[in-house]
Amino acid sequence: MNEIGTFDILGPNMIGPSSSHTAGALRIAFVAGRMVERAVSVKFVLYGSFARTYHGHGTDRALVGGILGYHPDDERIRDSFEHAKEAGLAFSFEENFTDKEIYPNTVDIYVTDKDGSVVSLRGKSIGGGNAVITRLNGVDVELTGNYCTLVVEHVDKKGTLAFVTTVLSAYDLNIGSLRLYRESKGKRAYAIIEVDTNVSNQVVSALKGVESVTNVLVVPAIQLD
Repeated sequence: MNEIGTFDILGPNMIGPSSSHTAGALRIAFVAGRMVERAVSVKFVLYGSFARTYHGHGTDRALVGGILGYHPDDERIRDSFEHAKEAGLAFSFEENFTDKEIYPNTVDIYVTDKDGSVVSLRGKSIGGGNAVITRLNGVDVELTGNYCTLVVEHVDKKGTLAFVTTVLSAYDLNIGSLRLYRESKGKRAYAIIEVDTNVSNQVVSALKGVESVTNVLVVPAIQLD
């Protein structure tokens, strides 16, 4: 018999009405917003039940709130459209009912940074306010945001991961998990590293000290309870 806890009954501490359609959607967009220095525009492509119900369930406002860096219980989510306009963030929504094989609560997010560069990711809300990033800039990945996470973009080259783990050890960071995803041998790759504590700017600077590392992003943990 499976045990049922209070969290399973009451759900996460959040602005509702739906943990999957609001809190989960916000988590995906929160990660997307951390992928750039300052977002100036964002496009959301919604699939399945997200596309059918995003107005009524507040998915649209949760997604914009996530890009702005709000947490699931932030009262500003209700007025996120207005806050986005004040911040100079343009946003749009597109419904996709053509692709039928995609997980129902899925969104593609295209974020344009202040320098004109674009980051794309795909995320799915899996229930209870939890979500998984399944694609980053066309590369299949797995990123939950449950822990402080380092996203190290690099060229798939011998010795790079050894360098990364050496730096983390030197700064006394404990690795909870490390997964490597790559386009193909010798091409672009991502090391998704979950750590137990926050990551300082000094760590990021040190990781950028090897030629094969092209970018380092830090996604802070987002708590739901």
